[in-house]
Amino acid sequence: MNLSKGGKRNEKKIISMLLCATMAATMVTGCGDTSGDGDKTPSSNAGSQADGDKAGGSSGETVKLTLWAAEEDQDFAKERVEKFKAAYPDTKFDIQIGVESESTAKDTVLTDIEAAADVYSFASDQLADLVKAGALAELNEEVDTVLSAKTGKSLDDIKSTYVADSVEAASIDGKLYAFPATGANTYFLYYDSSVITAEDAATWDTLLKAAQKAKKKVGMTFNSGWYNASFFYGAGFTTDLNADGTTAIDWNGTSADGHSGVDVVKSMLDIASNPAFQPMTSDNGSNLIASGDLCAAVSGTWDAEVASKVWGDNYAAIKLPAFSVAGKDVQMRPAYGYKFEAVNAYSKNLGWAALLAQFMTNEESQTIRFEKRGGVPTNNASLQADSLKTNIAVVAAVSEGEIGVIQKVGGKYWDPASTFGELIAKGKLSAKDDKKIQEALDNLVAGVTAPLS
Repeated sequence: MNLSKGGKRNEKKIISMLLCATMAATMVTGCGDTSGDGDKTPSSNAGSQADGDKAGGSSGETVKLTLWAAEEDQDFAKERVEKFKAAYPDTKFDIQIGVESESTAKDTVLTDIEAAADVYSFASDQLADLVKAGALAELNEEVDTVLSAKTGKSLDDIKSTYVADSVEAASIDGKLYAFPATGANTYFLYYDSSVITAEDAATWDTLLKAAQKAKKKVGMTFNSGWYNASFFYGAGFTTDLNADGTTAIDWNGTSADGHSGVDVVKSMLDIASNPAFQPMTSDNGSNLIASGDLCAAVSGTWDAEVASKVWGDNYAAIKLPAFSVAGKDVQMRPAYGYKFEAVNAYSKNLGWAALLAQFMTNEESQTIRFEKRGGVPTNNASLQADSLKTNIAVVAAVSEGEIGVIQKVGGKYWDPASTFGELIAKGKLSAKDDKKIQEALDNLVAGVTAPLS
């Protein structure tokens, strides 16, 4: 396996893994770390192979793994781990489950890659940085050997079960680095249909006018580069990753569609200053929807349950509205991504880690995840379920596949984009001051494109 770090220690593990994988399936029951080196992952990772800890199978060793899952996915993870163990009854497992959000996985992993979990979830925008740091095991022919021996399916067979775009999003230069777990990781407009009609929801102007008439508010997060990018993407601006991991961003100029960044910011300021607008943050959106003060909110499938409870029979969802740029209606284009299941390149049980990561994203797992958590499947078969086709939030999320943008940014994008959005949300800029707006855009671009330290 082509790992970017780990040296001879990983080479010995890979040889051990391959020896196990090429045995007959009935004998491949305890492939663990037999390298015998003294370089151990911290015990909190639970990924090391304890000497003398015996179980059934050809090697008789206990397979130790750590799985990280978001706090809200803990019950799902526990149920899936038990099913995984049951799928290999001749192998003794010690699988520890830790808490780590997909949104913060990269930062935690890169603090100490070797101490990170063997298997963990992360958002698709983190892929490039994790690959660059050597944190992800490439899912190549060696993993193919293990999967074929243990599941009877080749890596190509497994890849074909996922939506093609999700496999492409999990790959860099044609190399696959993770298993797609959920799709349509995006945001759209929830609304109370007793206050807002579908026609009202089509543009920010009509949406805010209807909300103000009903003495209600419309919420959206501006102080996040994930959300506020939808205005710029809609107007034809872009972000992209450079080969060195820095971000290319053109928001302080004029887009290919002929819109200026200054005019986009003016539109955002007009929305933010409307009395019917309610600024949200990434961690208070659910509470604001639950308060009943909103008649519409920009969020994702994770808030479907609270929105449906608050608005009951009037619960509805639709793609993002258009907004006015210099007098022209422009369709917002949301950041559109995926969540992946990773295999740590430093896992001491690399083959089993790959098997667990694949198991966490198979058809059954994706169907259950949707039923329990609302995550939109990337598995082709799971997507055919009637329950998805009639799910209001899922239909809205999937409908944005045609307008969504797979956001490609580096690590230095997020803080400047958040600060920039905060200026708009809090009215720190004036729509009448082009010079100050341009200065804010220039500062944003300078911060985002700063060289990596």
